[in-house]
Amino acid sequence: MTHTILSMLTRNTGPLALAAGLVLTAPGLAQTKFPNAPMKLVVPFGPGGVADTSSRLVMEKMGEKLGQRIIIENVPGAGGIQAARNVLGAPADGHTLALMTNGTAISVALFKQLPFDPVGQFEPISALGFFEFILFTGGDSPYKTLGDVLKTSKSKPGALNIGTIVAGSTQHLTAELFRSSANIDIKHVPFKTTPDLLLSTMRNDVELMVEALAPIKSNLEDGKIRALAVSSPTRSKALPNVPTVAEAGVPGFDVVSWNAVYVKAGTPPEIVKILNNAMRESLADKELSAKLLALGIDGQATSPAEINQRMKDDIVKWTAVIEKAGIEKR
Repeated sequence: MTHTILSMLTRNTGPLALAAGLVLTAPGLAQTKFPNAPMKLVVPFGPGGVADTSSRLVMEKMGEKLGQRIIIENVPGAGGIQAARNVLGAPADGHTLALMTNGTAISVALFKQLPFDPVGQFEPISALGFFEFILFTGGDSPYKTLGDVLKTSKSKPGALNIGTIVAGSTQHLTAELFRSSANIDIKHVPFKTTPDLLLSTMRNDVELMVEALAPIKSNLEDGKIRALAVSSPTRSKALPNVPTVAEAGVPGFDVVSWNAVYVKAGTPPEIVKILNNAMRESLADKELSAKLLALGIDGQATSPAEINQRMKDDIVKWTAVIEKAGIEKR
C-alpha cells in the first residue's frame, strides 16, 4: 500500500509532493514505545539518606507504572555537579532522570559559576515531595517555645546559638533567614554531621538547631529533643501539633524544601508527558504517601511548569539570603 501511495505522489504531483509524503509518514515509522529499556535516576547524594530512600520508594512505584525498572545511581558531590554531568552526558531520550532539589537552587546562588544550568540544560518532570525544617531544642532545655528563644535573644543579644550542618546547606540558610526575619542576634554554629549537631543540642551546648524530621525522628519521639516550630507556612502533616515559625512569632516566614525529577533538555515533550503522568499516578498511591510521610516528606506531584517556577523563585530567594548574610561564594 505504501508503494502505491508513493507511486501516486510521484505520478500526479512530482518530487516535492513525494518529499512531503515522506515527511508525513516518517514520524509514524520512527515511533517506538517508551520506555523501551531499563531507566535510571541519578541522585546527587550518597545511599541511605532521606533523598536516596524517598527516591527509591517513588522510583519503584513509577517503574511499575512504566513497565521498566528504574535504577538509582548515587553520585554525591559538591553542588550536584558530577551528578548533573552524568545526566547531561546521556541521550535526551527520557531513560536517564535527574533528581534535583532546593539544594540545587542554593548551589546556583552559592557558586560563583555553577558548571551547569538547572533551568536551561534540564527539563522538569514533576516534584517528588516537599518537606519543612524544624527548629529544635534539647529535651530538658529551659526554652519551651520559640517565643522563649525570641524573647531571650532580644533581651540578651548574642547570648544564644543556633546550630546546623555545614555552611551553605539549606539548614544553614534557613537559620540565616530566621535570624534576619526575626531581627535577632543569635550566633550560628556549623557542624559536620547531623549526629554531632544532635548531641550538642541534647547537651544544651546550642540552644536551637535546624534539621529535617527524618534523621532525628527517633530522638524526638524519645523526648531527647523538643520541636518548637516548623519552617513551612502551614503546619506539617507529620507534626500537626507543632506551630509554624510564623505562628510562633516571625510573620511571613516560609521555607519549604523539595525534591523533583528532571530530564535532559531536548527530551521530546511526549516523553515528558508520559513521565509526568507516571509520577502523578505513583504519588497518588496511599501506601506510598504513608511511607513518604513517615520520612517527613509530603509526596506531591506537580506540572513541569510549577516545579520550574519553584526552581527559579528559590534561586532568587536564596541568592538574597546569601548576599544579606555575607556568605562567601565558592
